[in-house]
Amino acid sequence: MKAAFWNKLIDRLDKLDPGSVQVQFLRLASERGLLETIFHALREGILVLDAEARIVYANRGAGRLLGLDESAVVGQPLARYLDAIDWPGLLRLEEREWARLASREIEISYPEHRFLALYLAPLVNPDDGRTGAVMILRDVTRERDHAAEIVESERLNAVLMLAAGVAHEIGNPLNSLTIHLQLMARELRTLPEDRHAALQELLDVARGEISRLDQILSQFLKAVRPSLPNFARHALPDVVAETLDTLAAEIRDRQVVVEVEPAEELPTAWVDRGQLRQAFFNVVRNAIQAMGGGGVLRISFVASDRLVGVAFQDTGPGIPPGQMGELFEAFRTTKPSGHGLGLMIVQRIVRDHGGTVMVDSLPSGTRIQLNFQRDDQRIRLLPAPQPAATEMPS
Repeated sequence: MKAAFWNKLIDRLDKLDPGSVQVQFLRLASERGLLETIFHALREGILVLDAEARIVYANRGAGRLLGLDESAVVGQPLARYLDAIDWPGLLRLEEREWARLASREIEISYPEHRFLALYLAPLVNPDDGRTGAVMILRDVTRERDHAAEIVESERLNAVLMLAAGVAHEIGNPLNSLTIHLQLMARELRTLPEDRHAALQELLDVARGEISRLDQILSQFLKAVRPSLPNFARHALPDVVAETLDTLAAEIRDRQVVVEVEPAEELPTAWVDRGQLRQAFFNVVRNAIQAMGGGGVLRISFVASDRLVGVAFQDTGPGIPPGQMGELFEAFRTTKPSGHGLGLMIVQRIVRDHGGTVMVDSLPSGTRIQLNFQRDDQRIRLLPAPQPAATEMPS
């Protein structure tokens, strides 16, 4: 509201009749209601603070972002809701300090985990000189997530460039070593039996190490250069059963009991069967290796309105909280002989399928759930209408 209108109204109050006064105050109330409607419609949060950092006004956006009732917080200290900043101290800062501190990002955990961009501007009441501040809050969580995705994409591109060099520099020498070991094996057959046995053992060790290096290289290339999914309709329990058959010997040797819950009337998924087997293989193998002294691997199936998934829960030691954020990073592993690419491959496959990965570290082990798109909920394109046939003129 313009100050000139307010001053003119004050000067004319003693000259107005009751009816005119009522009309002017109705106009004031209408303009105030319009401004409040506009403020409440904003997605950004707006808070007006007095000199003691108490809330004078809060719009609905602020209530949604901070989990407060905007109609009941007037007069409350803002520190009750944002305690990470010294508000009274901030409100006493000089102008140059405002320029330095008036814009920042803060992280909150209530009512949900968010990152907020916070903007502060000083206010001075022209009538009595009282100071305060207006604060604007904007949710930048998606922007931060998008920035993190860009960093992740750039990191994967860097790994992809490295993979090309690794494939050239390591792949060719490995092939050469394999050929020379085959030649050495032929020569060993001509040696006496006592010397043959000792050298054959050394040769087998060398072959095993070369095979392990070749497997690491293969896994590395699959992680950074996966093929596009060949989508089709598949039942997740069938793919899980095939994966368990492949790992049956290792599961038995490690004394792990696998319990698969029945999945009656589970919707089919729209997935690439081969890539799904690879993802399940990595998750199951990680689980059974985490249970060094044996344990139980429970496999269950879940379905929602849009997704269908499978959950793997082991009885291992779980994941330390400090390592949860590094699970899907390349070369992050706690196993002496691991290459740290298994879960990175899993994440890449699930992401290419438009699904999600959920990881929970429980007191009784680790639970990993992989979700994929339901076949009956995927978007289907309707066939294009055919143009009507036209008759040729006779």
